[in-house]
This record gives sequence, structure tokens and C-alpha cells, in this order.
Amino acid sequence: MPGPKDPSASTPVRSRSARTADLLARDRRHVWHPFTQHSAWAGDDPLVIESAQGSWLTDTDGHRYLDGVSSLWVTVHGHREPLIDDAIRAQLGRLDHATFLGSTHEPGIALAETLLGDAPAGLARVFYAGDGASAVEAALKMAYQASAQRGQPRPLYLHIAEGYHGDTLGAVSVGGIGLFHATYRPIMLETRMVSSPGLLGPGQDRAGRAVEVLTEMRALLEAEGDHVCAVIVEPMVQAAAGMLTHDASFLRGVRALCDEFGALMVADEVATGIGRTGRMWAVEHAGVSPDLLTCGKGLTGGYLPLSAVLATEAVYEAFLGTPDSGRTFFHGHTYTANPLCAAAALANLELMAERGTVARAARIGERIGAATAHLGPGDGVVEVRRIGTMTGIEVRDVGERTGFEVCRRARDRGVLLRPLGDVVVLMPPLGITDAELDTLLEATLASIAEVVG
Repeated sequence: MPGPKDPSASTPVRSRSARTADLLARDRRHVWHPFTQHSAWAGDDPLVIESAQGSWLTDTDGHRYLDGVSSLWVTVHGHREPLIDDAIRAQLGRLDHATFLGSTHEPGIALAETLLGDAPAGLARVFYAGDGASAVEAALKMAYQASAQRGQPRPLYLHIAEGYHGDTLGAVSVGGIGLFHATYRPIMLETRMVSSPGLLGPGQDRAGRAVEVLTEMRALLEAEGDHVCAVIVEPMVQAAAGMLTHDASFLRGVRALCDEFGALMVADEVATGIGRTGRMWAVEHAGVSPDLLTCGKGLTGGYLPLSAVLATEAVYEAFLGTPDSGRTFFHGHTYTANPLCAAAALANLELMAERGTVARAARIGERIGAATAHLGPGDGVVEVRRIGTMTGIEVRDVGERTGFEVCRRARDRGVLLRPLGDVVVLMPPLGITDAELDTLLEATLASIAEVVG
């Protein structure tokens, strides 16, 4: 019989109401979930979420769970925030949707002004997209087209190993996680990749690793820099790789190399932006400004799909010309700058300013850091990696799906987490209360101790 710390031990499936069982049966017949191996999914005792309030989710059997990963890193103030609800209802009473192709509307204009008011220096234009991957896709196309229209087409992109930028083909092309991306390599864009600054050698610190990877990047740019239109990075945290963190000097070095070799610096802040690292934008930790910045996830507070690319005036001007010049950015989607999405984002950003949410996020991160600082090999923990609220606890591999088993034990304690392999991710809503944060930390630490301690 497996012991209580053996992650191969199956947790008994909880009793289900007839309604829950029916919904799951219908799901199994018709639905294909993202990032889900369906041969195992039914046996994982999935939840059917019915409602939410604040930091809590409730399933169809009436069980409540603390949303420890902000519903995949998007929830800011909490679920069903009254002021965001009201903003969406008010907008619905005026305008549900109107095309942004050749016309405009006030929510889209006001949101651009608000975003740029808090943006890193030099960013002056906002191009709206639908989700993180589509924002990255737009930024990649902008970078290439700008180089071509300046008279020097540069068809290559430089990216970082272990990177993740979304699942469209362009975004996958500049990703570096083999599990996600290797299958599609034959149909990807041609790129060049350097090592991850977040993967350290024995005895190496992050500053030393940054120097090593920047030296590698310089050598590549010296060889092929005339063909590289952009360097894309996830500032400070490679989130999907397991919360790999790097030294701020790495970003400063990337900025300097881009300037030296004439490439655009693209900061993918879809995961790291909107306060998650204890700063509004992660590039602020390094004091640098990119040429293009993508944002999404928490932009609407976790309500509706909306993303954006923030660009410098110099990039924008590369697309100006007569109507028949062919210099237009022929890219967009039907629901670009949807007014309901824009209204939610405006309300979210206004609330963040009023409530000091970014400073609050920094304090939450410090409390997480203090609570996890003692974890080490004796606790079955390989490493704790954190910047702001973005936290990854890498646990010792003691069997198949160890990280998943830790998260399953946390769910039994009323806390929802989602692992990245054997990395247990904490990414609470930025509006979480101190008492709720204590609940999250206690359940996480107890579950880790139970499985690998």
C-alpha cells in the first residue's frame, strides 16, 4: 500500500451531485480543453465551477476554493468586483461593439491614454489585440515590417531558451519550451535562440549568469545582427518555464545590445505586467524602456479577453505613408478594442490607482517570500523562485506528476493551485486579504510537506 507521502496514491473521487455528474459527462462527450491530456482528465476529479466572489470560487456541489492562481494569472481585485461590474453594465447600456477599423470610440481612446500614462518612457501608441499570443504576434509583425519599410528587411528574431509567448505560430516560433513547441518546429519562423538567464550553473549567481548569456547574445548579434529585427524577452520572470527569474542587469544588457545592433527590444509583459512583480511593469526593475511592450492577462482585471501592444512613436512612424504606399499595418481582428473589454480595463486600472494595488502586490510578495524562505532540500524543495507575487516552488520529484499531487492535496484543503511540472505556482489575486493569504500559504506548505517532506 502506498504511504501518505507517495504521490502515486490516488485521492478518492469526491461524491458528486447528479447535476455535476451530468455536466462532466456532457463535457467529456463534446469539449476539448487547452493544455489537457484527456485520457487522464476524467480521472483527475475535475471541478465544475459555478460561481465566484472575491478571491473564492464555488463548484456545482457547493464547495468553496481559494483561487490561488488568479484563474490563470488574470484576476486582479477579485471576482465580481462591483465597480468593474458596474462599468461593464454602464457600457452595455451605450455601446456593445463597433468596429475599430476606420472608426473609433471613447472607451478605446480613454484606455490608450490611461495605459500610456503609466507606461515606460517613450511608449506612445497603443494597438489593441485579443489575448497575449495575438499581442505578441502583432508585435513580431510590427518589428519585421518596420525594418522592411526602413529599407533593411530583417527576417530573424532572437529569443530566449525556456521562453513562452503564446500559442499562435509566430509566438511559438519565439518560444523555447520543448514540451510545448518541439512538435511545430518544422513550420515555425526562422529564429535564433540564446540560453536562459534563469538556468544557473553550479555555484553560479544570477548576475554572473546574466553576463554569460549576454556574451552569448553579443556573439550571435555580431554574426547575424544585420538580419535580426527584434529581441523578445519576458522581463524578470520566465513564467511558464517554472517561474525562472533573472537579474535586472540582463534586461539592461539586452537594451544596450538592441541599441548597438539596431534591433527592436520587445518586452512581453503579458504575464509580468499590471502589477504582478510589485511594479506596474517588470521592466521597471531594470530601469529600461522597450520599443514594443505587450500586455494582457490582468489588463481587464480578469474579466474579458483584451491585450495590447504599446509602441514607440518611431515604430509607429515607420508605417506612415500614402494610402497606396503599402505601408499600412494590415493586421487586426473583428473585436479589436471591444468597448465592453475597454470599459472593464479602464475600471480595473482606475481601481488599481485608487487602491494602491501595485504597492499592495509588492507587500503580498514580501509576505510570500517570508513564509517560504525556510524551504529547502530538507523539506523536499529544490528552489523557491519569486519576484513580487509571481512565485514558483520547485519540489523534489518523488514520482509521476509530483507537482500535480501537491496541488491536488491543496485542493483538498480548499485552495486551487496549478503546477508547471514539478513547480507549484502561487499567483494570488492582488486584492487578496491577509487572512486569505495565510490560508493560501498554510495549505500550500502543508501539501508540500505531505507529498515530498
